[in-house]
Amino acid sequence: MAILMDKPGIVSSLFLVIVVVGLAQTSEGTSYTVGGSAGWDLSADFGSWLQNKTFYVGDALVFQYSKYHTVNEVEKADYDACNATNALLTSSDGNTTVPLTAPGDRYFICGVITHCLGGMQLPVHVTANPSTGAPVGAPQLSPSQSSFSPQAPSPVVDESPSANSVDNLPPYRAIFSGSHRIGRGSMFLAWLCTFGVISIMHVVRP
Repeated sequence: MAILMDKPGIVSSLFLVIVVVGLAQTSEGTSYTVGGSAGWDLSADFGSWLQNKTFYVGDALVFQYSKYHTVNEVEKADYDACNATNALLTSSDGNTTVPLTAPGDRYFICGVITHCLGGMQLPVHVTANPSTGAPVGAPQLSPSQSSFSPQAPSPVVDESPSANSVDNLPPYRAIFSGSHRIGRGSMFLAWLCTFGVISIMHVVRP
């Protein structure tokens, strides 16, 4: 510590790196495996799984399921009626990632009506990210307008899914992505750490 105190430039550089690393980490979203270890399945207790979870813009839902199930995003009325006929988005690849791109309520069901009636329903309330916050009066995208980008950040919560191919959905529909994505924040973090190390080496150079 005495050596560091003799070189205030080193202390300043280290402090800057620590602060920037913290900011970069908080900018990343989180991926949640729906249903935990049970996955998107009749055996899962989705009510219990949702408890104490707050979903923010930038997070993502990961649905892992067997060939006997599907993931369908629907409006509230169709959610209540277990009706997947008018689904906004649908996927059946067994490993579906849904980015949460805007604040609001979203509703998911299994397209097999008996499975939906048996409990395969998931209501999700998405909150504006506290670190960025959606501007007041800013237009919000509906689920059917949201862009499912493979570049959205996603540190994993619960189980990590394996990557599968993405369904060939029509071009007028948003696309579900079947794999996790590397956060842009992580790349930015690595760059900043490298810059910090170079800065420190420059300071201690005789």
